[in-house]
Amino acid sequence: MTYAIDPELAPWLDMLPEVPLTDHESLLTARASMAQLGEVLPGYEPVNPVDVRDTAVPGPSDAPDVPVRVYSPGNRTGAVPGLLYIHGGGFVMGDLDMFNAQLLRLVDELGIVIVSVDYRLAPEHPFPAPVEDCYAALAWVEAKAAELGIDPARIGVAGESAGGGLSAAVALLARDRGGPALRFQYLGIPELDDRLDTPSMEAYTDTPIWNRPNAVFSWTSYLGAEPGGADVSPYAAPARATDLAGLPPAFVTTCQFDPLRDEGIQYAQRLAHAGVQAEFRHYPGTFHGSGMVETAQISRRMFADVVDALRRGLGVTTG
Repeated sequence: MTYAIDPELAPWLDMLPEVPLTDHESLLTARASMAQLGEVLPGYEPVNPVDVRDTAVPGPSDAPDVPVRVYSPGNRTGAVPGLLYIHGGGFVMGDLDMFNAQLLRLVDELGIVIVSVDYRLAPEHPFPAPVEDCYAALAWVEAKAAELGIDPARIGVAGESAGGGLSAAVALLARDRGGPALRFQYLGIPELDDRLDTPSMEAYTDTPIWNRPNAVFSWTSYLGAEPGGADVSPYAAPARATDLAGLPPAFVTTCQFDPLRDEGIQYAQRLAHAGVQAEFRHYPGTFHGSGMVETAQISRRMFADVVDALRRGLGVTTG
């Protein structure tokens, strides 16, 4: 198919990595390609001092500690909002370096503390390992809020792609387990539904970066079984949740030529119907991951919208 890609994005299509996921060998190749891409993407030099340190937090029961990276504004005075950030990568790729530049910029502009979590990846570690790692990191953020300089009343969770899906799942877990209390959730182009039956998922078999075949591999790897089964947990696929009431306010984004588009739209609608304060943004002419082309006007607008949503959602009063 041909797609009406935004004119500023279209010239980059041939330079973006193709990530066909079909088997374990292709996954290893894709992981290497994504790591190489991370090395060539532009970095970010903060205007304000940002302290960055890597550490590990207690993992789920009978599981290893979870690596995290803590970004703290060096010039803060008093407690500031905190954000647990969960990287994307289809549940099977990604690490702490993947969104390093973006997180430095968010801390620089918002003056918040961000804790980025390096959860275990599928298929080596299928559900529930990744989401339990993320929940364990959230519990640590709450427990160490005073030490981290975080206001415990202003903690949020955020992620993009699979990270958006995991963020939605962490919000469900936090509600159902009685905490930690979340102020806000940012679900960027989220991967939410293993049933793979939306119009965009059925139509977009050859879209850039992410497409239906990759989604099938992603969910099969994450679930350890064929997707679309009758007994899939809503903590694996949040679109399966029958009750969305009582969740924190949400900011949900989607891209036009993305197989994940319609599940994001539907989840935002269902949040609103459940009485959750849900804000939604859809970006025409974009595709999954197109925001990495930072110079495009649409990409700049997408990032500015996220900054604004986090500012409002976390109650940021400075910056």
